[in-house]
Amino acid sequence: MKPFIASERKNYHKALLESILTVDGNGVASNADKSSRMSVLIAKSIADQLVADTKAKMLGQTSGAKFEEINMAFLEKTFLKLQNIRPGDWKIIKLGNNNRLKTSDFCQYEHLAYLSEITKRNKELAASLGNDYMVAPDVIIYRELCEDEEINRYEALVDDSVCRATDIRKKNGGKPVLHASVSAKWTIRSDRAQNSRTEALNLIRNRKGHLPHIVVVTGEPLPSRLASLALGTGDIDCVYHFALYELMEAVKSVGDESANEMLGILINGKRLKDISDLPLDLAV
Repeated sequence: MKPFIASERKNYHKALLESILTVDGNGVASNADKSSRMSVLIAKSIADQLVADTKAKMLGQTSGAKFEEINMAFLEKTFLKLQNIRPGDWKIIKLGNNNRLKTSDFCQYEHLAYLSEITKRNKELAASLGNDYMVAPDVIIYRELCEDEEINRYEALVDDSVCRATDIRKKNGGKPVLHASVSAKWTIRSDRAQNSRTEALNLIRNRKGHLPHIVVVTGEPLPSRLASLALGTGDIDCVYHFALYELMEAVKSVGDESANEMLGILINGKRLKDISDLPLDLAV
């Protein structure tokens, strides 16, 4: 019998194969850059390994939104299963610009709502500060606050004489704790590669208190483009590939030495991991 996460990885790929991971009549996979021979070869090899059907490519915006949904569903199935090593009242949602929840609805960033109101009323201040501190990650994990009864379940740990400012205690009147920001990028192109890093830097610079996990999940096939986001960064925890094991086999089969070497650097340097690693990494 397969381990649970291995089974959910297979279901994750099945969901992608039934929606955005397609191959057209010319043998070009939907996550490939058709202007790059290497991208086409690697992406097609991955698709073949995952038994992709030949279909027309979906629009990029649709693909991106669907990729977010599928990643959120995978985390709901897997991360929430880890209560034995990371207990808590966890919620996983798509955030984005249209959700009723905003980054400022979490304890580390609640001050951003105040800044936003000030800059709306003061154009000169808005011009000086800008509004790039208001970020909207694709998928987030947050933790609801704990009642004193839960904290004191096994013995008396807190009362009104102590712990009056800690964020996790519901009695202190705070907001939920943002645990992780997951940026989902179906592909990485030169004009979009920096978006995830910008989001990450905003979360780092504008927080008060605990820094959430900041990760990127991608379906990009080219090691060089993966490196543009993963290498040498202290802003993103790690980049996770939707099918790293298949990517490794694909790059090997293509026989490009530089691509294989770059992929090895990313993996050995712990800058690139498989999607199956993500739930356990978020449990840290």
